[in-house]
Amino acid sequence: MAKVYIAFWSGTGNTGIMAEAIAEGVTAAGGTPEFVDVESVSADTLKDTKAFALGCPSMGAEQLEESAMEPFVQEVEAFASGKQIALFGSYGWGDGEWMRDWTDRMKSAGASVVDGEGLIAHETPDDDVKADCVRLGKTLAQLAQ
Repeated sequence: MAKVYIAFWSGTGNTGIMAEAIAEGVTAAGGTPEFVDVESVSADTLKDTKAFALGCPSMGAEQLEESAMEPFVQEVEAFASGKQIALFGSYGWGDGEWMRDWTDRMKSAGASVVDGEGLIAHETPDDDVKADCVRLGKTLAQLAQ
């Protein structure tokens, strides 16, 4: 079984709901989901994995959370080349610019973003978004083999 890391930060719990659904998909595909708290672990935890997920909601003027997630992502950029990274998160305003920027950033670092773009939910993830998260988790489990 492949271990699939799901590293995320969630302020209101909406991105956490998405992480749980991704974990459900990983499990359904025979993988083992491993949650990573970006506030208490180094990004080096992900360094030796082929595929993993990063999640963060949109904050402020459509940006990543600055105190924990942004430094974590900066660490990931240093070893992202050749990795398969799934990006996900929720937002309450704007049009998803933070996710487009984050996707471009990971691609510029040499990563392949799973599905070519991040998965976003407006506010609380609905059933369709949860289903997309489960599908994303299944894909990650296959990529992590």
